[in-house]
Amino acid sequence: MAHRVPSLKDGSLFIKGKCYVNGQWITAKSGATFEVHDPASGELIGTCPEFDKSDTEEAISAAAAALPSFRQTTGRERSKLLRKWYDLMVENADDLATLITWENGKPTADAKGEVIYAANFFEWFSEEAPRNYGDVIPSSIAANRIMTLKQPIGVCGLITPWNFPAAMVTRKIGPALAAGCTVVAKSPGETPFTSLAIAELAHRAGIPKGVVNFVSALKNTPEVGETLTSSTIVKKVSFTGSTGVGKLLMKQSADTLKKLSFELGGNAPFIVFDDADLEKAIDGALASKFRSSGQTCVCANRIYVQSGIHDSFAKGFAEKVQKFKVGSGFEQRITHGPLIHDRAISKVVAHVQDAESKGGKILVGGHKLPNLGSNFFQPTVVTGMTNEMQLTKEETFGPVAGLFKFESEAEVVELANAADVGLAGYFFSKDLQRVWRVAEALEVGMVGVNTGLISDPAAPFGGVKFSGFGREGSKYGLDEYQTVKMVTLGGIGQPLDIN
Repeated sequence: MAHRVPSLKDGSLFIKGKCYVNGQWITAKSGATFEVHDPASGELIGTCPEFDKSDTEEAISAAAAALPSFRQTTGRERSKLLRKWYDLMVENADDLATLITWENGKPTADAKGEVIYAANFFEWFSEEAPRNYGDVIPSSIAANRIMTLKQPIGVCGLITPWNFPAAMVTRKIGPALAAGCTVVAKSPGETPFTSLAIAELAHRAGIPKGVVNFVSALKNTPEVGETLTSSTIVKKVSFTGSTGVGKLLMKQSADTLKKLSFELGGNAPFIVFDDADLEKAIDGALASKFRSSGQTCVCANRIYVQSGIHDSFAKGFAEKVQKFKVGSGFEQRITHGPLIHDRAISKVVAHVQDAESKGGKILVGGHKLPNLGSNFFQPTVVTGMTNEMQLTKEETFGPVAGLFKFESEAEVVELANAADVGLAGYFFSKDLQRVWRVAEALEVGMVGVNTGLISDPAAPFGGVKFSGFGREGSKYGLDEYQTVKMVTLGGIGQPLDIN
């Protein structure tokens, strides 16, 4: 396999062995580090500090010290800082994309798309920062005047995942800074170098010291997480990751009554009705299911196709999947890279074997690709799926598309809603009445109608049920980092002074 990592145009963006705290690059007090490996080749990329409780508390203290002055800055001042950070991300997009592909494995084209998507959150919230409006509320007492002020909640702990090393960082930091908060961001242990490059760009953008702090850990991740959730200084925690870890963080945050926003696991239904445009539905399913090799929380996990169109859809879908090219993300014309690690491969293998043992038929793929490396798996299509199979109940987080046949609208909505999670859902139909019925009936936080791609900085991102709560991006994203203070002014209703 040809796997050559391009050199960065700006080598100073590849930061090894240090984290960014209080405007400085520091190591863990213990001197401990952890290794980060290239998922395509297994080769060592570099090491990062293995922060512990003491290191994390130092970052929290830095954020707390920076808060009093930063929260007093105007929305316009914060807007200019975020805009500068955005400009630097765009200027360094190629290097950031290289880091993403190197440590995450996704193809370079996907990585470049992520960089722009990530930068756009800084742009979006740079535009929201000056428009932090309160309200004037009519009082039931004539002499009173009521108003509300929106104020920064304080120091925020942000915990991000590996599947979008840039976008998950900016989607949380952007609104926090726009609101006037300071942050401690926990970089993902699998993919820390992208976030460290973003931290370096924050420094160059002039973000004041202590406002943005990045900590890293792999083995000590639970310890770092508990330090953030149990701290009386940290007033808000935002987490993207699994439902199980989200529940744990919520329990840990109970004693300090933190404000929380969690974007947790998904098991997205993708529904194709008989009246759908077949080619558009196939393309939408391909985009939704196989983006980042299926390693996103909003990937289609259960593809339901109505009986009248099922066989035609399955044939056309499989034919296009067959054309995918798997390999190193740095190779030209590669459509799909490796999975992140061996645990991801094991889960994919288990889901495919379980489906096949229970009557599923593999149309395409179904096997590992050891000739490419230990973390590669064929994009796979399985038909004859049933509710008894593991894929129905668990998020695969890999390149496996399971096709289910259904008969009626009521039946498929019931199947779609049977999951205990509810992040995203998709369906294709030309019937306007059905569009409204099904969109309103699906128990998810986000619905894609006649599209397989729904992510947009302008759109509120989040789920219901065990997929969490709170929204990221959009005009609602700022609210997650603010408190609403009511001010009542009394003795106002006097007549005009005639003297």
